[in-house]
Amino acid sequence: MHTVVERELELQLVLSPECGIAVPTRLTYRTDDPYAVHIAFHIGCDNPVKWAFARELLVEGVFRPSGDADVRIWPTKVEGRSVVMMALSSPDGEALLEASAAVMSSWLERTLRVVPPGSEPEQVDIDDGLAELLAPTPADDL
Repeated sequence: MHTVVERELELQLVLSPECGIAVPTRLTYRTDDPYAVHIAFHIGCDNPVKWAFARELLVEGVFRPSGDADVRIWPTKVEGRSVVMMALSSPDGEALLEASAAVMSSWLERTLRVVPPGSEPEQVDIDDGLAELLAPTPADDL
């Protein structure tokens, strides 16, 4: 049985230093994918925009700058509030998002209680994964 740790929150999509837009967001951590965090941004269309990246990157980014290229995360202060900034980049565009450091830390602590750092390999069923990858398909009979 797998455990899921979710949190609904609003992130701020930073348009300029003076302007941001609230984006309803869902953070998800699943023990069947113990190395990753999943973020779904609900931006007013039928399907949310989804991102997944290493949980370790987010944990580190709460305390100090982490990541490069597609995902960069760092802590900072905005108008006296502690926040975590996330810069996401893809071929489709870029986004700079701001999250409450307290909310993000609280959610991450819940994930770390469910799967402590270093115990992720215990959650991965390598044998089942290999069996699924190596299972014959109808095309194999041709």
